Amino acid sequence: MKTLTTGMLGCVLLTSVAQADVFVSVDAKGSYVLSNVHRPGRTYERIIHEPQSSLVDLDQQPQMIARQPYAELVSAAATAHELPAALLHAVIREESSYNSDATSPKGAGGLMQLMPDTAREMGVKNVYDPKANIQGGAKYLKRLLTLFDNDITLAVAAYNAGPQAVLSRGGVIPPFAETQRYVPSVLRQYRRLQGIAVDAPL
Repeated sequence: MKTLTTGMLGCVLLTSVAQADVFVSVDAKGSYVLSNVHRPGRTYERIIHEPQSSLVDLDQQPQMIARQPYAELVSAAATAHELPAALLHAVIREESSYNSDATSPKGAGGLMQLMPDTAREMGVKNVYDPKANIQGGAKYLKRLLTLFDNDITLAVAAYNAGPQAVLSRGGVIPPFAETQRYVPSVLRQYRRLQGIAVDAPL
C-alpha cells in the first residue's frame, strides 16, 4: 500500500463522518480510492474504525434539525427521497447559506444551487421557489447516491463537480480546489447535525 499524504489523510478522516469505517484501495492506475462503502470485488484496507457507540442516530437529534431554516421543507424532501435531513441541510448551508435567492456566477440558483439543465431534468420550473428547489436538489442528490453505491463522500463530490468528473477519475474526489474544500465542509456540517462533535476522536 502506498503512503498517504497529509492532505489525503485529512480527506480520509473526514469520510468517517458518513460511516463508521473508512476504507482505501489503489486502482489499476495507482490512484487511491477512498470509500465509506466496502464494495465486492475490490481489495480494501480499513484505515479508520469508529466505534458505533460514538455515532448518534439522527432520530436523537430532532431539536437540532428542527432549528434549521426551512426545516419542514427539508424534512419532507428527505422523507420523499429517503435521505438524511442532516445531509440536505449540510448541502444547502454550503451551497447558498440558506439564501433562496442566491445565484452563482455559473448560473446555479436557489437554496441547493441547481444548474438550469439539472433543474429541468429534476422537474423544477422555478429554482427560487424553496420547496421546488429543495425537492429537486434532494432528487438529484439521491440519484448521485444511487450512482455511487451510497458513498456519501463521492455523491457530495459529484454534486459539486458533476458526476462525470468523479466517474472519469475512477471514483475519487476530483483534484479541483473548490471540490477539495467543498466535500470536507459539507461532511463537517453533516456530522455536526448528527450531534457528533467535529473534533471528536476518530
